[in-house]
Amino acid sequence: MTPFVPKRFEHVAFGLLLSGMMSFLVSGLSTIIARGVDSGLPMVWLAAWLPSWAVAFPAVLVVAPFVRRILRRIVRES
Repeated sequence: MTPFVPKRFEHVAFGLLLSGMMSFLVSGLSTIIARGVDSGLPMVWLAAWLPSWAVAFPAVLVVAPFVRRILRRIVRES
């Protein structure tokens, strides 16, 4: 695949992919725990995942700089 995201948007693309994957996994697990596995699971999971991602994506973009600052203080050079 040919790269297509400009370097200046790398942090946004990272946040989009990370939040999408994490919210997909967490909403799926939560849906299965709350409801169990049945034939309607995929649609219920999707209905839970999309709003979760809509919250997770901006949250990652806001929280990531704070996490980076914390890590700069607690991680030592090798």
